[in-house]
Amino acid sequence: MHKRRHSSTETCDVDMTPMIDVVFQLIIFFVVTLKMTSDRNEEIMLEDGKHGVTLTQDNMPPTTLEIELARGGRISIHNATLSKYQLQQILKARVNRNGNEFPVLIRADRKTAHEKVREVMDICTGVGIWKLSFVAIQEHKAGKK
Repeated sequence: MHKRRHSSTETCDVDMTPMIDVVFQLIIFFVVTLKMTSDRNEEIMLEDGKHGVTLTQDNMPPTTLEIELARGGRISIHNATLSKYQLQQILKARVNRNGNEFPVLIRADRKTAHEKVREVMDICTGVGIWKLSFVAIQEHKAGKK
């Protein structure tokens, strides 16, 4: 028997447009989700601390929330500026989702007015969060390395 050959005039066209679209969507996704800035406000100068527990990533619960207060009273979480109302709404949503048993670290600049710190504390206690801690720099002892 004779085998039938396909004629060489038949062509197979592949439309590359959907593949290019997917590639561009992936590029956009990775660029948007790429973390380009630090989570912390590097302008905040912490107070020196003599007493207290040294916190590390190992002994902090994963549910810990860190609120930052800059010198001028700017409130932020993960370096995103928030109003007092926005902070309150975020904390309420977190309490509704996880309960009020998660620790909150307040990272305030040493020159932030106490009134601004108290306002953040009042917002926390107003939504039922009582585990508040403050971040400070551990005092460096002379002679210790």
